[in-house]
Amino acid sequence: MTRTVAIIQARTGSTRLPGKVLEPLLGAPLLARVVERTRRARTVDEVVVATTRLAADDAIEALAQASGWAIVRGSETDLLDRYLAAARAHAAEVVVRITSDCPLIDPALVDDVVRARAASGADYAGNSLAPRTYPRGLEVEAMTRETLERAGAEDTDPAWREHATPYIYRHPELFRLARVASPEDLSDHRWCVDTPADLDLVRRIYGALGNDRFGWREALDVVRAHPDWARINRDVEQKTVPP
Repeated sequence: MTRTVAIIQARTGSTRLPGKVLEPLLGAPLLARVVERTRRARTVDEVVVATTRLAADDAIEALAQASGWAIVRGSETDLLDRYLAAARAHAAEVVVRITSDCPLIDPALVDDVVRARAASGADYAGNSLAPRTYPRGLEVEAMTRETLERAGAEDTDPAWREHATPYIYRHPELFRLARVASPEDLSDHRWCVDTPADLDLVRRIYGALGNDRFGWREALDVVRAHPDWARINRDVEQKTVPP
């Protein structure tokens, strides 16, 4: 069996919403929602939180220890190196990348991406490869450890390393890529948390559903039932990876 490890990057130093990963969301820290939802994926053998060595992120380590989560600490700016450290420490053969600002992450969607990579024999699979079709905030990437190691050895761009995987998906001539798409283009929905407005929307979705056992389609039904909610964070500009 291939050992699949989901690694969730997390830090408290968000510029637009500092400490967002520790913000309460239906009675639990936002990061706890991401971790627990990821742990429900059937294809994932272990979930690891990857944070920085900064003193400000001691709070994340404390939460991980209190919650019984595996945690690795590494570089603040070289996220690719942090992912490699976590992958090596936990003997990952396949690495699943999840970001801590995605509290609506769907374990079934994690399984879809992991299985798509395995079935296609690709080096990397993702549901945010262009043209993206899923709501922002449901991003899942799955790659072989060998692929991640190669990126770590060859990527010399600090701006790309800060985002972990651009070297992989921007070099289709070097890596076999598999795109996972939704049958409907829902890319205009924004469900990640990077600003107070984003957090407001996600709290409304959780509040309407009353639990964290829902899937992304249930979240979509709620948002469509409240069309005014989409205006809450409509004007938030997404940060982009440098070319």
